[in-house]
Amino acid sequence: MEVHPILLAFSSGFVIALIFSSIPVGPVNLTILNEGCKRGFLWALLIGFGAATMEAIYCAIAFTGFSSFFENVTVKALMEVVSFIFLLFLGAKFLTAQTVNVPSKLDSASEKLGARLHEKLHPHSAFMTGFVRVMGNLGVLLTWLVLAAYLLAHDAYLTSPAQPWVADSFQAKTACVIGVILGTVSWFSILSFSVSRSHGKVSEKTLLKMQHISGFCLLVVGLYGGAHVIWQLTHHKS
Repeated sequence: MEVHPILLAFSSGFVIALIFSSIPVGPVNLTILNEGCKRGFLWALLIGFGAATMEAIYCAIAFTGFSSFFENVTVKALMEVVSFIFLLFLGAKFLTAQTVNVPSKLDSASEKLGARLHEKLHPHSAFMTGFVRVMGNLGVLLTWLVLAAYLLAHDAYLTSPAQPWVADSFQAKTACVIGVILGTVSWFSILSFSVSRSHGKVSEKTLLKMQHISGFCLLVVGLYGGAHVIWQLTHHKS
């Protein structure tokens, strides 16, 4: 099936953003859960818009940093392995979690950075609250660095001829960033509406189930990348 590179890049960004945004342990999701029940749908939605804007900026930075980076075959293969391990680690972590909160050292550093940004910027509007929350989350930038490498390095073999999920061109990367914005906004819109309708009565069991689903999706994506690496090694030997 022949798919236009722009459409493929947009779809990749949309789906990846939807998967990662739906992981409920993130500070933005928790903020929307807390604020949505107090101030209503519109306030929670504007928090999501601010978060999606900063997320798109981090995504664009990640793609800019990898511009023309995968012309070297060795570097491309290395990044495929790194992204494969990263996605498997995250997927297994969220899939096997027993509680919603899964703390890490990076989370602690992000909390300190977020607190400093909050003190300096003093976000009062809902939009700026979401924007600053993502700005201070180091995990978001790290995640997009790995995801950008994954999307640029891996070929989508459902297409013919084979082409990367995101082509190394300005148009394709822009389409992917737009997909990320829409995917992130879509999830935050659903979450904001659900919270406002349920008046914040979202149980920890529901959040944990969402986390397990996200972990399963990450494992599927990671295993797909691993299968791609194995196929390349087998093909190279033959």
